Amino acid sequence: MIIEIFQDVVCPWCRIGKKNLMDALAEFTAEPVEVHYRAYQLDPSTPEEGSPFRDVMVKKMRADEDRLNGMLQQVTDAGIASGLHFDFSKVEKMPNTLKAHQLIAIAPTENKKELVDAIFQAYFEDGKDIGQVDVLLELAEQHGLNRSQLAASLLAKEGLEAVEDDLTFASQAGVTGVPFFVINGKYALTGAQPSATFSQVLQQISEES
Repeated sequence: MIIEIFQDVVCPWCRIGKKNLMDALAEFTAEPVEVHYRAYQLDPSTPEEGSPFRDVMVKKMRADEDRLNGMLQQVTDAGIASGLHFDFSKVEKMPNTLKAHQLIAIAPTENKKELVDAIFQAYFEDGKDIGQVDVLLELAEQHGLNRSQLAASLLAKEGLEAVEDDLTFASQAGVTGVPFFVINGKYALTGAQPSATFSQVLQQISEES
């Protein structure tokens, strides 16, 4: 079974949805599963240096500060229910995520999951600016990857074509929100589904194949 996850690393529901999927996969024994990470950008027009997080969110959600705080608390509570911590008080930037997606694309397959988790954690728990290459390389190095080699690969634009292919595919396929999950190339699930829903769907698909 192949599961493709279209996600953006500044999307809190992507983090929650991915965690719920992984919890379901931990108990799924019907067949081997490969997870492929596919790039999606919620706002590709975000400047390379990023934008102020709260300004972006107020404008995007058409919300005042109080309503925004309530929405962020809703995400925080959903995270707790899934075993994840969010600290939006530390998040100051809304970064451009192209470099993060490029790094994920060129990372060795066996390191992708922990790298994605590290990027999510760095942003949503530590408030790090994951649009900055140095921040991304530091995270990669902390997880056993070769910093200088990855830096050279990013500079050479390795992985960028794969990221752009993902973005084009998502646009052509009509993906307008993430997380978006594609299973075996023909079944689709959207949103941060509960782990029980993932378990049910995975079992049904496995039985049909």
